[in-house]
Amino acid sequence: MHSLWRAPLHEWIQLFSLAVLLLATIGNSVAGMFLLPKLVCTHPAVLFFRGWLWADRESSLYGWMPLAAALLFWEFFVWRKIRKAKPVTKIKGWVSRKILAFVLAAGFAPILPWWIPANQPSDKTLAALSQYPGLPCAISWGGVLIVAVVLCVKAETRDSLLGKGKTLALVSLGALTLFLTLTLFGWSLS
Repeated sequence: MHSLWRAPLHEWIQLFSLAVLLLATIGNSVAGMFLLPKLVCTHPAVLFFRGWLWADRESSLYGWMPLAAALLFWEFFVWRKIRKAKPVTKIKGWVSRKILAFVLAAGFAPILPWWIPANQPSDKTLAALSQYPGLPCAISWGGVLIVAVVLCVKAETRDSLLGKGKTLALVSLGALTLFLTLTLFGWSLS
C-alpha cells in the first residue's frame, strides 16, 4: 500500500496526462457519435461541423497508421541505442516490430492498385471482411494497443517512450483545449 504513494512524480504526471488524453478522446468520440451528425443535418451550410465530423471519422479509421509508424521509428532510432548500451531481452522488440509491420502492411494493402502483386488477400478473406466493415480497423487499433501496452509494462521502456511526462502533459492538455475550443465554437455557431 505504501509503495503506491511512493511512486516518482513523473509517473503520476504520466498517469494524469494519459487520463486527460483519454478524457479528451472520449469527449470527442461522444460528440462525433451523437452531436455532430445532428448538427451537420441541422446546419448544412456550415462547413465547420462537416469538417469536424470528417476529421473525426478519418482519424478513427486511419489514426492508427501514424501511431504504428511512430512506434516503429521509436523502436528503430531510440530503443535500439538503449539496447546497444545495455543488454536486454530482444523478444519483446521482435514481437512489437512484427505486430506493427503486419498491421501497417495490412493497412496499406487495400491502397495498392490491383495490378501490383503485393500478396493481396484472397477473395475468401475479402468476403469475410466485407461482412464486418469495422473489423480491419478494429484489428489495426488492437494491434497498436497491444504493442503500446507491452512497451509500457516495463518502467524503462515506458519512460523512454513517454518521457518524464512534461511533453505528454502538454500534448494531452493541448488535445483537451482543442476539443473544448471546437465545442465552444460549434456551440456559438448553432
